[in-house]
Amino acid sequence: MQFSLGPVLYNWAPERWRDFYFRIADEAPVDVVSVGEIVCSKRAPFFAEHLPDVLERLERAGKQVLIGSLILVSLRRERRQTEELCATDGALVEVNDLTCLRSIKGRPHAIGPYVNIYNEASAAFHVQQGATRICLPPELPLSSAAVIAAAVPQALIEMFAFGRVPLAIAGRCYHARLHKLSKDNCRFVCEKDPDGLALKTLDQQDFLTINGVQTLSHACTNLIGDIAGLRAAGIGSLRLSPQDCDMVAVARTFRDVLDGRGSAEDASGRLSALYPGVAFANGFVRGQPGFSLAPA
Repeated sequence: MQFSLGPVLYNWAPERWRDFYFRIADEAPVDVVSVGEIVCSKRAPFFAEHLPDVLERLERAGKQVLIGSLILVSLRRERRQTEELCATDGALVEVNDLTCLRSIKGRPHAIGPYVNIYNEASAAFHVQQGATRICLPPELPLSSAAVIAAAVPQALIEMFAFGRVPLAIAGRCYHARLHKLSKDNCRFVCEKDPDGLALKTLDQQDFLTINGVQTLSHACTNLIGDIAGLRAAGIGSLRLSPQDCDMVAVARTFRDVLDGRGSAEDASGRLSALYPGVAFANGFVRGQPGFSLAPA
């Protein structure tokens, strides 16, 4: 079973973004790393100058690198950039929006968790288009994932195993609206919240997390206690989504459990220390309410 690291979803400072991936390259026991600004196209220019160095460092460290497309393509400029990305020689693109399919059909590519693949027929369609690996949507229960994995054995099936769950993407920017700014003149205020902005209900209960135009869960998915079941179901890779914590240590903790160097219960305790004050959940994979947590 592989471990992959998803792209950074938050608006981190460019130097922090670069150094994060440098450390992932040098120290993290992950096999695959997905990079690229996939949430907001306005952020991408800040990372562009560092991207070649990041790609070179990751590949030199032996990581397979995927380049993620935008989750939502809504502007002509974004459509052109997406077509250019899909046409890049030598790059394995992770498709996060179906806009990519016209340009990438027939070429090997990956499917990200933002594409709605909820059954084996959908998975088979994307494999026919050239998908070699598919990260399933985080809301899928294990029973459905097992059916999909069995239906497309020629593709590697991945599950979202750690991180706040990406639930929705919108044309409007919540961060800009909160700060009484327009989306076109947002001043990149989402950088104020490097782990997203927590929301509460009117009853002051924890609810969601916002990240610019993206809505995430409040709870952090943690499937470290489900690794054995995921492997038995034919899942070939587990995805760790970067949060504002020590992701190298998170990856090592998952790897220790996978390799039999400790119990899932002890490892979950370590994860709580690495990412303090955050509720964990594994409800989706167990067919329960997504925010719930069953014991490891």
